[in-house]
Amino acid sequence: MSTEKGSRLLQYVAASTGNLNIMACGAILGWTSPMLPRLQEDDPIAPDNQLSRAITKDEGSWLAALVPLGVTFGSIFAGYLGEWLGRKRSLLVGTLPFLVGWILVGTARHIEQMYAGRFILGLSVSIPFTLLPTYAAVRGALGSLLQVFISMGFIYSYVIGPYTYYTTFWLLCAALHIVFFLGFLFMPESPYYLLSVGRIDDAYQTLARFRGKSLEAVQKEIEEIQSELNETPAEKSSSWKDVLLVPVNRKAVVLTSILMSFQEFIGIDVVLAYVENIFRDAGTKDTALSAIVVGVVQLLASSIAPLFVDKYGRKILLVASSIGCCATIGLLGAYFYLKRIDYPLDSVGWVPLTTLVLYIIAYSIGWGPMPWMIMGEMFASSVKSKASSVCVFSIWGFSFLLTKIFVDIQEDRGPHMGFWFFSVCAALSIIFVTIFFPETKCKTLAEIQQRLSKGVHDRKEEKSRSKKDSLDTARRIDVAVISPVLDATNKSQGPV
Repeated sequence: MSTEKGSRLLQYVAASTGNLNIMACGAILGWTSPMLPRLQEDDPIAPDNQLSRAITKDEGSWLAALVPLGVTFGSIFAGYLGEWLGRKRSLLVGTLPFLVGWILVGTARHIEQMYAGRFILGLSVSIPFTLLPTYAAVRGALGSLLQVFISMGFIYSYVIGPYTYYTTFWLLCAALHIVFFLGFLFMPESPYYLLSVGRIDDAYQTLARFRGKSLEAVQKEIEEIQSELNETPAEKSSSWKDVLLVPVNRKAVVLTSILMSFQEFIGIDVVLAYVENIFRDAGTKDTALSAIVVGVVQLLASSIAPLFVDKYGRKILLVASSIGCCATIGLLGAYFYLKRIDYPLDSVGWVPLTTLVLYIIAYSIGWGPMPWMIMGEMFASSVKSKASSVCVFSIWGFSFLLTKIFVDIQEDRGPHMGFWFFSVCAALSIIFVTIFFPETKCKTLAEIQQRLSKGVHDRKEEKSRSKKDSLDTARRIDVAVISPVLDATNKSQGPV
């Protein structure tokens, strides 16, 4: 057995380069925070906004919500694209619709064109969010880079957006996709994908490069991957039937989809999309600076979180994250409720910024990186793209719904109702993670799926035992009750 140590430098470079695309997606999602307040009023710093009028709050909510709506529909096709072209080429091809979307947003003379641009950007976002978590099969601290880079994208928008012209801002956002394309062009394809399409020699070469080892040193890992691909009939094909009807795969999809949906119901996308408006409604003086503080804290917390990922495990960090989010977003809701009933809050004006900073920290140590990391760990390679599409569909579908209706709830019932809803969802997530979700730390795919199948097999065995018990009971009844009655009847009738 080889004891070659190797180096994972290329794996870190590939993951970091690929996540530049995630940073660009973060800028797309964060675009609304500095832009909506400016588009909703006559802003002298944005004279090149060709709409030439202030937009309504409803139009602003559509600009925020159309991106997650686009991701929801795009996720359906992203899995097919990943299997057809491979992860790498799909990510590179996805650069084109990103640029088209930004051009439509940047040159819009009518709100409908801006809607179209934001929707196309959403379709494009679905590609990296579906395929990057499965690209290099990176796990643990390295896998959590996704959350670090999306945080960088948000702070990119928070820092640049309030202080530049409209045209300058969208051009700087579009430039991120070009930088990603040029860097990722030189990265290798995923060894999992190469093995799944029969390119064994290329898979050896790629994995050896990722690990910084010789071909002989990665032979065992190649054999393990090949074994995963061929282990069971459920893994030999990748039709939707295999994803949704094979019990183990279906259970993995359901659990992971619920987990990722909780990430949305904790309220993160709403907070980050409307953070400047939240501060403005709270009466904060410098809303742009407060948003930047939130963005910086998110980046720092996301950067520190990988240090805890492999040390404490997924479930512990998710539960701790839920407790923190529940308390902080609930307290923010209480602040807005007191403000709504005109309670004097001059002495506690620090509460909105403080609670949001603590909320972001709590979110970043668990719910930020964990769901995406777990999504890359739960599925066999042959069903990974389609299964990931289902999970991405669920998370972004709820993101669209919450982002769109939050403004309506804010107008009709007050923002406190929305924040309290998120707090309750955070509390419910503790129950789900604790009782239903398996720990994946330091587990191989085979071990994870064995744990998932255990519940399935247990239910089958329970049904089988129940059926057997019913038959045994029927036999006992027959022996104890029916047989004596028949014997007595026969005796009373005598011989024929």
